[in-house]
Amino acid sequence: MAAPFWFDRALTTPSESAEVEVDGVAIHFETWGEIGEPGIALIHGSNAHLEWWRFVAPFLADQFRVVALDSSGNGDSGWRKRYSGEILAREVQAVCDAAELGENPIIAGHSFGGFIALETGHYYGADLAGVIFLDFTVAPTEQYLEWGMRSEREGVKPNRQTRVYEDKREALQRFRYLPEQPVIHPEVRDYIATKSLRQVEGGWTWKFDPGLFDHLEMGIDQLSKFAGLECRSAVILGEDSADEGAFFADHMLQITNGKLPVLKIPGTYHHLMFDEPLAVAMAIKALCLNWVREDGAAATQQRHSKILTAHTN
Repeated sequence: MAAPFWFDRALTTPSESAEVEVDGVAIHFETWGEIGEPGIALIHGSNAHLEWWRFVAPFLADQFRVVALDSSGNGDSGWRKRYSGEILAREVQAVCDAAELGENPIIAGHSFGGFIALETGHYYGADLAGVIFLDFTVAPTEQYLEWGMRSEREGVKPNRQTRVYEDKREALQRFRYLPEQPVIHPEVRDYIATKSLRQVEGGWTWKFDPGLFDHLEMGIDQLSKFAGLECRSAVILGEDSADEGAFFADHMLQITNGKLPVLKIPGTYHHLMFDEPLAVAMAIKALCLNWVREDGAAATQQRHSKILTAHTN
């Protein structure tokens, strides 16, 4: 079966790679679209990389300046001895500046990237147009479970290494979505798997740092951080997602008096950008264009008033 039309179009859409140093670590990112357009920053989940957005970003770039980054400990960015929500948010802010996203960019984060988006909103919300959480929700305090602090909670040893495979084909065959889900587009799965490997002495290994969650505390204060955001927010969910971190959109709706935009993409799972990338891109675009319109409403009204005055005179 032939790949869908958007697969080749996404791979052939021009983009540029660059990096910026944040607290001594090189952070790799990729940009699409023209400088001067409204900005969108895309954040991947855990054990992932910016290529998670390869089939979404090009379809935003006709109206936005788009950047996707490899958070430290992932993809082609450097690793840290310890990670924190604050430093991961600082990476996003630095990438937005380096990518020239302009004033008040919009941040969109998937899964663990939703946590990073929340942290970015917490620290920099006054300078953002909004935050979009993709298959990430904030749990009620009494139901919160800490994902991080593995060294303290589970006694795992630091400085672990990912497995090295002598044969690249064997490594690719081991690649899985977490949580596991149907593979709707095998060509996407194969592309992402290939981009998830790096060559090392003795063979091939995964790009992610297995120690990312050893000391990182995601924090029981996520609810208060969400409630205190100084920017708009929205949620996009996979309709059939089995990820436990995506089960609390109703709670988020409740604490926002039913005003939080919550969209479900039909027929998608946790990795919704692999299942229906065009639907995900259009959902993001619709939210962002509305926020841009809201922010420009006063200027638009003033311009219309001037035109009306000129015509009546």
